[in-house]
Amino acid sequence: MKPDSFAAVMATGIISIAAMDHGVGVVSDVLIVLAAGALPLLIVAAAMAWRRESWALTDLDVVLGLCTYIAACAVVGARLAENRIVLWVLAGMALQGWLSLAPVVARRMWRDRGGLRDRAHGGWELASVATSGLAIVMADLDIVFLAVLFWAVAIAVYLVMTVLIVWRAGGDFSAPELMQPDLWILMGGAAIATLAGDHIDEAGLASVWPVTVVTWVVATAWIPPLTYVALRRRVGISWPAVFPLGMYSSATYATALEIDWRWLTVVSLGFFWIAFAVWVIVAIRSLVEFRRSRAADTPSGPTT
Repeated sequence: MKPDSFAAVMATGIISIAAMDHGVGVVSDVLIVLAAGALPLLIVAAAMAWRRESWALTDLDVVLGLCTYIAACAVVGARLAENRIVLWVLAGMALQGWLSLAPVVARRMWRDRGGLRDRAHGGWELASVATSGLAIVMADLDIVFLAVLFWAVAIAVYLVMTVLIVWRAGGDFSAPELMQPDLWILMGGAAIATLAGDHIDEAGLASVWPVTVVTWVVATAWIPPLTYVALRRRVGISWPAVFPLGMYSSATYATALEIDWRWLTVVSLGFFWIAFAVWVIVAIRSLVEFRRSRAADTPSGPTT
C-alpha cells in the first residue's frame, strides 16, 4: 500500500465516465461499481498502512501521493452526480482531504523551496489534479464561486509544478524519477482542468470556455513528447498512467461538444478504447502481483 494507491480508483472512475460519454453503458456501470467499492476498502487499507509504516507528512512525495484520495472522491462523485446525497458526501470527503493536505503541501514547498527543482517529477501534478477534481464536484453542486476558485488554484498549481518539472528535465533529463509512469500526469493535469472548465460552463458560467480550449490544447500538445519519452526510455505503465488517458478521452469529448467540433468525438472514442485496454492490462497485472504478495506472506506448513 502506497500513498498514491487511490490512483486505481481515479483511473477506474474516469474511464467509467468516458464509457458513459460514448454510450458503452455496461462497461461504465461495471467500472463505477468497482471504483465505488474499492474506495472505502482503500481508505481502510491506507489508514492501516499509515499507522503501520508511519507515513511522514514531512515528506512531500507522501503528501502529494495522498492527493489521489481527493481526486478519487471527486471522480467517483462526478460519475454518480445524479445521486445528490452521494455527490454531497463524496464532495465533502474531497474537500476535507484538500483542506487537510493543501496547507501541508504549501508549507513543505515553501520550506524546501531551494531544492524543489532537483526533486520535481510528474507525480507532483497530483496537487493540481486533486484541486481540479474538487472544482468539478463543486460545479456539479452548483457552488459556482468555489468551483471557479478551485479551478483557478488548480491551473496556477499546474503551471508551478510544470515549470519545476520541465526545469529539472532540462538540467537532468536522465533522472530516474522523471522516467516513471506518473510523467503522463503532465497531460492529465491539463485534461482534468479542461473537464473542470466544462462542468463550470454547464453550471452557468459560459464565459470560461476559451480557457478550457487552451487547457485542452496544452493537454494535446503533451501527447507527442510524452509518447516519445515513454517509448524511448521504455517507461512502463501503471495506474498513474491510466488516469490521464481516460481523462483526455472525457476532456476531448467535452471540448467537442462545447465548441461543436463533432469530429473530436472520434478522437475521444479512440482514447477511450486505448485507456480501457491499458486499464485491463494494469488491472490484471495488479491482481497477479497481489496474489504473489499474499502467497509470499503466507507461512508455509511444517515440513516432514
